[in-house]
Amino acid sequence: MWRFLQSLLSPSRPPDPGALGEQCAAAWLRRERRIVVVATNWRNPRDRREEIDLVGRDGEVLVFVEVKTRAPGALVPGYYAVDARKRRVLQRAIRAYLQQLREKPRTFRFDIVEVVLAPGAAAPREILHFENVPLFPKGFRGGG
Repeated sequence: MWRFLQSLLSPSRPPDPGALGEQCAAAWLRRERRIVVVATNWRNPRDRREEIDLVGRDGEVLVFVEVKTRAPGALVPGYYAVDARKRRVLQRAIRAYLQQLREKPRTFRFDIVEVVLAPGAAAPREILHFENVPLFPKGFRGGG
């Protein structure tokens, strides 16, 4: 057990590609889209399995972002990896996030950011931003 714990704390452990992809996405959204990131890895307190990778503000618009990190040539692009099951989980998480806000946003949207990381590369090879991806039925307000 001690060796297992040491391996988790070891500085030689390779970085988690998912976490690295999320950091790259957050930095890119700040720099290229001027989105102010207000939360990272937000989890629903009632169900910790429901997570939103990034929450940001684009002017008056609240932006929920799912980040998908991919290797070059991945069989399933990040956009398509957000399947029906993942969309249901995200809907629940976003509803929970909106319900806990004191001031409800006038509008919000859902984005997907795909980060393509080559093994051992210092910077992402490519970042694709899919803005305003349909997630909720038309007319959904989210105020609860």
